[in-house]
Amino acid sequence: MTEELELLRQADPVSADEGPWRDRPLTARAEAGLAALTSGAAPPGRPRPVRRRRLLMGLAAASSAAAAALVLTFSGATTSPAVAAPAALPVRAGAPSVSLDVLARRAEAKARAASAQDGPRRGSHLQSWYMSMESGPDAAPPVTVPEERITSWNDDGSGSELVVATDPRHPGRPVIHDDDGEWQTVSDGKVLHRKTYPAGSEALHSGLAGRTRPATDAGALREQLSWLYSGAGGTRTTPELLSALSSFRQEWTPGPRETAAVVRMLAGADGLRQAGVVTDRLGRRGQAYVYDGPDGATNSTRQMVILDPRTGDLLGLEITFTRDEPEFRIKSGEVMSYEAWMP
Repeated sequence: MTEELELLRQADPVSADEGPWRDRPLTARAEAGLAALTSGAAPPGRPRPVRRRRLLMGLAAASSAAAAALVLTFSGATTSPAVAAPAALPVRAGAPSVSLDVLARRAEAKARAASAQDGPRRGSHLQSWYMSMESGPDAAPPVTVPEERITSWNDDGSGSELVVATDPRHPGRPVIHDDDGEWQTVSDGKVLHRKTYPAGSEALHSGLAGRTRPATDAGALREQLSWLYSGAGGTRTTPELLSALSSFRQEWTPGPRETAAVVRMLAGADGLRQAGVVTDRLGRRGQAYVYDGPDGATNSTRQMVILDPRTGDLLGLEITFTRDEPEFRIKSGEVMSYEAWMP
């Protein structure tokens, strides 16, 4: 019963700024709402509202087409313009690349050479670009919010969380910040959230996912992702699997054995194809694997996974729009979200 209660608590929507559950992927109810907003339908018995939605989805997408940048200037803030929609990462399809199966074998060889101390670490280091959008006749243009987030936990149960407004593509320039639904620009490097936890705190702040050590077998790991991070939907489809993988990566930094399981799991995912070589937003060279099939909502996105070609480590996840969404003032090729993972 305890585990069932934990799952129910995780499924219950919470504040975007609350504790370790902050910035989780959309729940099934939220996904249904998103589908209604983007398809023109409204839930039965309710009018369709004009609302602001911040998309915090843990999928990935890429397009070789360059996206037009939307530029906003905020009154009362700096006069320097703030970029609202970064271009999708270009994929070099002609460059030498490897299949997921080959990369899985490389990761498995590295896992076999790993020591007992090379296990997973609770916590993560993430650079993210999430697009926030409004709908309705008076909707403002979409805005991309760049942040860096570091979460760590120690053996004694102490830990820390740090969130900084920063965009490594444009160091020193103002950074867009969402302050309770009000847009403003802040200085690059401004600390948005900092908290430390004393010894013994991890048990109080960790959900079931945080207390469940990740599996080192691909099949077992996919099953874990399904029941820990995907709610009722599971990981039946590749977009659902990528969303769950993003949530998992926000909780854990995998070691070589867990990384090998991740790559082998992706090698068995339906519709995830080898796309070429890409340089990610932190300047790292990676192998790109793209899913451009049905996404379960509006079928208007492409997802891309970027992996380290030597180790199989997850470097990035990107979602890109593949068609215009006029209600949200979105153009095809613009980036919905991007996540860059670091050790």
